[in-house]
Amino acid sequence: MLKTNHSLMQDRQLRRYFVFLLTFCLLLIFFILLSAHGLTASVKTMLLSREEAIASSLLDQGVPDTVIAAALTETDAAHSKEASDLLSKIGVRPALEAQFLPGLRSFQRSARSVLLAVILPLCFLLPGVSLFFLHKREKIYLQAADVIDRYAAGDYSCRLSQTNEGAVYQMLSAVDRLATMLQAQKETERNARIFLKNTISDISHQLKTPLAALSMYQEIMENEPDQPDVIRTFAAKTGLALRRMEQLIGSMLKITRLDAGSVVFEKKRCTLSALVSHAVSELTTRAARENKSLLLEGSGDASLLCDPVWTSEAIGNIVKNALDHTAPQGTIRITWDSSPLTARIQITDDGEGIAPEDIYHIFKRFYRSIASSDAPGVGLGLPLARSIVEGQGGTISVSSTPHAGTTFTILFG
Repeated sequence: MLKTNHSLMQDRQLRRYFVFLLTFCLLLIFFILLSAHGLTASVKTMLLSREEAIASSLLDQGVPDTVIAAALTETDAAHSKEASDLLSKIGVRPALEAQFLPGLRSFQRSARSVLLAVILPLCFLLPGVSLFFLHKREKIYLQAADVIDRYAAGDYSCRLSQTNEGAVYQMLSAVDRLATMLQAQKETERNARIFLKNTISDISHQLKTPLAALSMYQEIMENEPDQPDVIRTFAAKTGLALRRMEQLIGSMLKITRLDAGSVVFEKKRCTLSALVSHAVSELTTRAARENKSLLLEGSGDASLLCDPVWTSEAIGNIVKNALDHTAPQGTIRITWDSSPLTARIQITDDGEGIAPEDIYHIFKRFYRSIASSDAPGVGLGLPLARSIVEGQGGTISVSSTPHAGTTFTILFG
């Protein structure tokens, strides 16, 4: 209750109205007291004039002054029937209209004048100021209703006035904050729709090639049923196309989960040597088959707080990219180190390098430079690696020299 009263008194218009009411009441009391004082003086003057007139008349008729003085000062004397009869004979009765009593008629005129001059203007002033206050309040509410209707229609370009303090403006501020949240939510939903549209378009585009190849391979095998060598060749190509589709769909599902924030990283303390060894364990056979070397170098005590499954996949994707762009006899070197505050992993190859015009695009989904158009992969390994690293609060950067090699640096703080 105290909080409500405090917020009410913060409203500038309400404060002004309450000040006006208080001032009005004080003025009313002041004028009533002033009027009472004036009327008292008027009654006193009237009574003195009346008594002077009576005393003067009695003196003119020879009544002793002691008798007149006693009659005028002994106001507690009992009223006799003879006195009432005497007044009645001259027409002074309780039922007599005030206008026929000269002194009372003068008092009545004075009282009426005071009431008309003081009370009547105040009576008009109070409703007038109240109507003005209510009109201003109604204007605020109508403006707020108009803005809220625009918000409901999706137009967030206008804002409610918040120039004053008080409960009403606190409400308007809350509505304005709600509109800002709705606008942000609408923008998020719009971006999500654009992202979904682009993702579906990218997947459709990427699936067209393997699907077309599968259709062609199926047709060739159907037309050459008696050619075992042809069937084996295109069966192998069919398997490659299917694996490419599986890799594409799996990578897209992982990236989508990461972007949607639905992946919960289960972090724990891991040694970097074990983490890197696990990441490249499935790539050593390929490296040997392609006559390429994988070298692992780093401190056995270096450690990192991370999700080992997802982090291993990020490292593995970068190593795969290095194998894709390194010629036979080439070397991929993986090094690591850590300090109390940071941990760093570097993957360096001596391959063809990245052209300057391509280096700013390599983390874009499905991006493939002209130089790597013949390399295996679907263009999602590096984007997935960046999403995994950044999702855990790390950073990933790249430096490259054409025809000399490339270095990827993963840094966790």
